[in-house]
Amino acid sequence: MATMKDKRLEVRVSGHQKELIEQAAAIEGRNLSEFATIALTERATEVIRREHELQMEAETFDRFSALLDEPARTIDGLTDLLRRPSVFID
Repeated sequence: MATMKDKRLEVRVSGHQKELIEQAAAIEGRNLSEFATIALTERATEVIRREHELQMEAETFDRFSALLDEPARTIDGLTDLLRRPSVFID
């Protein structure tokens, strides 16, 4: 089932930018709207993925992983705190 396209997005670009985009769209055999939609969607997906991805140096990851592998420890007062009724009531 095709997705219904009922929203409009308008973008102002320079003449040079428009020429580049039109040239790239033609190379891929797409119209300008289709090319722009695909390019913008791919870029948006990448930006969102990068925002949600956790990255760290290998040495930092090894230390982090070692901490996760350590046995759990008791934190004074935490058990009591978690047994109290919630202050958040629906």
